Amino acid sequence: MPSLNDIRSTFLNYFAKNGHEVVDSSPLVPRNDPTLMFVNSGMVQFKNLFTGVEHRDYQRATTSQKCVRAGGKHNDLDNVGYTARHHTFFEMLGNFSFGDYFKDEAIPFAWDLITKEFGIDKSRLLATVYHTDDEAFEIWKKVGVPEDRIIRIGTSDNFWQMGPTGPCGPCTEIFYDHGDHIWGGPPGSPEEDGDRFIEIWNIVFMQNEQFEDGSMKALDMQSIDTGMGLERIGALLQGSHDNYDTDLFKALIEASADVTNVDPYGDKNVHHRVIADHLRSTSFLIADGVMPSNDGRGYVLRRIMRRAMRHAHLLGAKDPVMYRLVPQLVQQMGAAYPELGRAQSLIEETLQLEETRFKQTLDRGLKLLDDELDGLADGAPLPGGAAFKLYDTYGFPLDLTQDALREKGREVDTEGFDTAMDEQKAKARAAWSGSGEAADNAVWFDVLDADGATDFLGYDTEKAEGQVVALIADGQQVDALTEGTSGWVVVNQSPFYGESGGQIGDTGVIRRLENRDDVALVEDTRKFADGKIYAHKVLIERGTLAKGEPVELEVDHSRRTAIRANHSATHLLHEALRQALGDHVAQRGSLNAADRLRFDFSHAKALTAEELASVEAEVNDYIRQNAPVDTRIMTPDDARELGAQALFGEKYGDEVRVVSMCTQSGSGKGSDGVTYSLELCGGTHVKRTGDIGEFVLLGDSASSAGVRRIEALTGVGANEYVSKMRNVLNALQLELKAAPEELVDRIKSDQTKLRELNNEVAQLRRDLAMAGGGSATVDVHEINGVQLVAQVLSGVTGKDLPALIDEHKARLGSGAVLLIADTGGKAAVAAGVTADLTNKVSAVDLVKAAVVELGGKGGGGRPDMAQGGGKDAANAEAAIKAAEAVLEG
Repeated sequence: MPSLNDIRSTFLNYFAKNGHEVVDSSPLVPRNDPTLMFVNSGMVQFKNLFTGVEHRDYQRATTSQKCVRAGGKHNDLDNVGYTARHHTFFEMLGNFSFGDYFKDEAIPFAWDLITKEFGIDKSRLLATVYHTDDEAFEIWKKVGVPEDRIIRIGTSDNFWQMGPTGPCGPCTEIFYDHGDHIWGGPPGSPEEDGDRFIEIWNIVFMQNEQFEDGSMKALDMQSIDTGMGLERIGALLQGSHDNYDTDLFKALIEASADVTNVDPYGDKNVHHRVIADHLRSTSFLIADGVMPSNDGRGYVLRRIMRRAMRHAHLLGAKDPVMYRLVPQLVQQMGAAYPELGRAQSLIEETLQLEETRFKQTLDRGLKLLDDELDGLADGAPLPGGAAFKLYDTYGFPLDLTQDALREKGREVDTEGFDTAMDEQKAKARAAWSGSGEAADNAVWFDVLDADGATDFLGYDTEKAEGQVVALIADGQQVDALTEGTSGWVVVNQSPFYGESGGQIGDTGVIRRLENRDDVALVEDTRKFADGKIYAHKVLIERGTLAKGEPVELEVDHSRRTAIRANHSATHLLHEALRQALGDHVAQRGSLNAADRLRFDFSHAKALTAEELASVEAEVNDYIRQNAPVDTRIMTPDDARELGAQALFGEKYGDEVRVVSMCTQSGSGKGSDGVTYSLELCGGTHVKRTGDIGEFVLLGDSASSAGVRRIEALTGVGANEYVSKMRNVLNALQLELKAAPEELVDRIKSDQTKLRELNNEVAQLRRDLAMAGGGSATVDVHEINGVQLVAQVLSGVTGKDLPALIDEHKARLGSGAVLLIADTGGKAAVAAGVTADLTNKVSAVDLVKAAVVELGGKGGGGRPDMAQGGGKDAANAEAAIKAAEAVLEG
């Protein structure tokens, strides 16, 4: 009896011997069909070949394609485990011709393979053809199928269409008769929904093109697209009517029984079947880069995972079990799909993490469900509000609640659930509007509601295809953007990184697939609607861009490469600072741009030259080790337990990306002796530290109280800077006539002299001002019992004013001082009040009154000393009058 692996190999080898290229399965996330959530058939990866958009060096192909049907219109999730042939994950065997052979070869290929290679009894087979397809009918007769077993079907079941318009054509399907002991009739009969006659192979004759008016014409390139489910043909060849009785599923079901200690073929069998099926879909999705989340593909993955985990719970499993089944899956399918083995540790880790989190909430959620049911009449549906609370508070998707109720003979009030969901969305909009954001940001929630979250592809690729789902101009959705106009473009999936976590947004181009000369320049990429929508700010350089159109998106590679290098260098810099200065160092912000990086961190004082040199040297040391940069997914709490550093003030979701950089020399600072840097980060990074290139610190400065700022360069920018500094030093040597080792001392000496001269000049300015010289005008008089010195000065700076205030206060003994400095048309103002009068007069009030007349805002300080400024020094006299009015009360 052949195994599923044997059947797959037999199929592929048969068509390879008949001139077909064996093509690897494409990933489950489609790269060339933005209308699909997941690849759901074998032809998806060949779509552009069928339409003539793409050409390859072969015209015949054969594949075993990974497929998932668990989201959107192709959704078999609810039936999985309860029927014999429904799966969330399945393999589609197929052979394809791109304008090479047609019906007269496709049908004999299928008949020969099924009856000779697989040895299926011809008397058990029958075929269907489209009712007008006389050609296919005659070919079936020619290969030996009796006329009474060739059935004409006049419905869409035997006519395939890619969409309302485009390539289409009739189908022929091959059915197997399992015998009259099973109820059901042949296709086209009233009993066709029975299980006696099962379709095993579908052959599409892609021969026409349909137009909007309903007319058709023959395609210039007539092609073949076939599909045969491996699980279904496997069950047949292994003598079963049930896909779950095949060798692969038996192995997975027995593994499930082993880890749960529950009989695999008793009344609990349905639970094991669900676990076995869902193990495949979740593992393959993770291997292809999908991670559990609350949106898009990640949400579908989470639904599948949690459904399986609930069935494990019903089997009595107290601890996570799904991850323990992965080795058996890899053993069964790893040879055919090596990506499973490569991602095994990631799959196990993700499953264990998700199940641990889910089990923590499952008991509470099911308790809430039971409490709600206790108060309901027999058979009454669960109120929608209760179902929404399970979803919102406990993370139960609606279908999981429905699945739990199914066993109790109940349903959910889905209308009530939808109402509660709409109310939450309305509250989210209100919260957004109330947060001080621009009013037009509400439009992004409309986009989110209508089209869902953007699927970010940028960790794996810089180029992808997608479909325009929304265009925004002047805060409103529009149908198109025309040449020369600007706006925002939202695509269902995008490789462009949206600005966040300190990393700036990507730039690049978006091209219409239907006319690649139509180009939109992407000037920036941002995230909206709580980070769920990625929007591309564009200028339409040529042509137009309309909603619903398929497009190609391409990130500016050189710019992204520079940004990646700077971002990864920031992580190394963070750890090097912690090593040099202490564990109190924590990130307080960053900028990862293409031309530089900026890093703010907690530290109370400036770094010494020696500390800066040490940090720079350590970062370069780890760059030169060319160590791998790895990414893992875990909860924020688990990441922090490992010691991962997080961005101050950043909000993290249920799962985070943890970026680790290791040492090749065994001198890592982590507990494993290997890990050097470990941070929570959603940004893009280099593959190895050596990709960063050279690292150069530009300097250290104060950012705010207790926060220092370092700026640095990497790669080409660092090399250019070093070269420029070398030229500067050479010029200084010539200018100062000093040897290289003498330059630092000479420069320090000259700096000291310059500071002394500057201090002398400043003191002379203050002396002149106090003497009333130059253009200074002194006004001293008493107002409401308070001596006031009011003076308008030129030739002094705002920095000089506090010292002058102190000198005037010392001379007055008791009184107030207001000084205004004319600094090239702008004004700096300062006020002082002697200590004996601060309970009566505040310097802050005097400054604020004066600043208004000077065209400024605010001003502040202490009751005895305050400062401010304005843009119009010509109003200095009016400012003095305003201050006097304060004293007059």
